[in-house]
Amino acid sequence: MNNTQDRRFTFNQVALDYDAVRPSYPDELIEDILTLSAIPENGTILEVGCGSGQATLPFARRGYRMTCLDIGAELLALAARKCQPYPQVRFECAAFEDWQAGEERFDLLISATAFHWIPPEMGYPKAAGLLNDTGFIALFWNYHPRPFTGFSSDVQQIYRRIVPEWADPASGLSLEEDIHTTEEEINRTGLFEPVVIKKYAWTREYTTTDYLRLLNTYSDHHNLDESTRGLLFREIGALIDSRYGGKITRPYLTALFMASKRLGQHG
Repeated sequence: MNNTQDRRFTFNQVALDYDAVRPSYPDELIEDILTLSAIPENGTILEVGCGSGQATLPFARRGYRMTCLDIGAELLALAARKCQPYPQVRFECAAFEDWQAGEERFDLLISATAFHWIPPEMGYPKAAGLLNDTGFIALFWNYHPRPFTGFSSDVQQIYRRIVPEWADPASGLSLEEDIHTTEEEINRTGLFEPVVIKKYAWTREYTTTDYLRLLNTYSDHHNLDESTRGLLFREIGALIDSRYGGKITRPYLTALFMASKRLGQHG
């Protein structure tokens, strides 16, 4: 198992924290997915990497029949508990790469902050093959807007001192470049009509405790050796307590990538 595959299992190890503090998704995004896909009332949805159900629940409440996949049994148990009132939603502990759908085809495939774990040369063709002729993919991610300001800027000094081997976020692609890269990746497959992109800016408030719980759900933070992680978290916690009164507001930008299956692409 390579390092990327190892990191995919991090989330299941911290399932309760993941469920409590990972950001959800804006209501407007859910409505846009339903409008753009024109999914019928009794439509079928495949969710790839459902985690503890942050994106599952809004669709479940609307009555869609859903099949939700994840590799984390603890996460799936939390998601299933949330969706207990919705018997049309079922969960399977399986990696998308290995999962077999049989003859079933779906009106909509969704993936919330998860599809990047799947090799694109395998993920997109399989996604297209699992959609019916009028089906859509809806892939969405929560991003941290750049350039960083306020706490997000101040905390970088701590990262540079304690984990200097980590790349400086400012040295990577801009957010717009990141989004454009994903758009091009999907369009290049030739399996879908041109991607429609929508963006949603919002914020979430975190106490010191909850922000450190959030950091512990990130695979790079969680997989640090214990002494380094402990030092990093203590210093970040002290920064929030001393300079920000024990509470910060973190900005998010959620980007939605939607595309219909290209006519003539058969599963």
